[in-house]
Amino acid sequence: MKTVLTVAGSDCSGGAGIQADIKTIAAHGVYAMSAITALTAQNTTGVRAVMDVTPEFLRQQLDCIFTDIRPDAVKIGMVSNANLICVIADALREYDAPNVVLDPVMVSTSGSRLLKEDAQDAMAKRLLPLADLITPNIPEAQALSGITVNTREDMERAGRLLAKRYGCAVLVKGGHQKEEANDFLFKDKTGRWFYGKRIDSKNTHGTGCTLSSAIACNLAKGRGLADSIEMAKRYLAGALASGLDLGQGSGPLDHGFANSQTEFYSD
Repeated sequence: MKTVLTVAGSDCSGGAGIQADIKTIAAHGVYAMSAITALTAQNTTGVRAVMDVTPEFLRQQLDCIFTDIRPDAVKIGMVSNANLICVIADALREYDAPNVVLDPVMVSTSGSRLLKEDAQDAMAKRLLPLADLITPNIPEAQALSGITVNTREDMERAGRLLAKRYGCAVLVKGGHQKEEANDFLFKDKTGRWFYGKRIDSKNTHGTGCTLSSAIACNLAKGRGLADSIEMAKRYLAGALASGLDLGQGSGPLDHGFANSQTEFYSD
């Protein structure tokens, strides 16, 4: 069985973070492991509190995983401070981690900031250059690139700029656009658009976590990057379209909608 490690924060409401990642990984028939960077008190209406783990404890989690059940892919999500970012970067280098998918989580769906200001610089310098793929949404692409991203041309420009700056593939996600759900991939000096139908739903809590974890699962199985993204978008669309409606705010996805199907996760 293939294995995926998720390094992210815990969401006690189950819709995003570690919980969303594990549900997604399990839905793809892959063995999930986790290294928790923070505990959060949150629900569909917002984030109330964040408690980071210590750098020493995060390192112990990573050492335990890499020295026993080596992951075939690594997904990195919420990491809120610079010290934790440095610990993750050191571990990725030491263990030569494969198929690193980094979702640069900066702000939650509800609008709460999840990345401390001083951590953004550490992420840019230490972590992004170690990723095989980064998956910023439009606000994150703006923050990382320093340019305004409104149009398709802006997304392409940001993707090219970030790929050149950090030496990795970049998937700029267009979910924040009002009428489209199209994403732009830039890899090896080549751009490609992935088109998706916008699904009318207010329940989008954890969409970024879910997409990046699904991509990591497909990479772990040996699929190419383009196919991994295409299949991950299909899975995300299904999880959104299932129509799960929980909570008083932006609710979670139905990660298990495909349990009776095989097209998303069969080898």
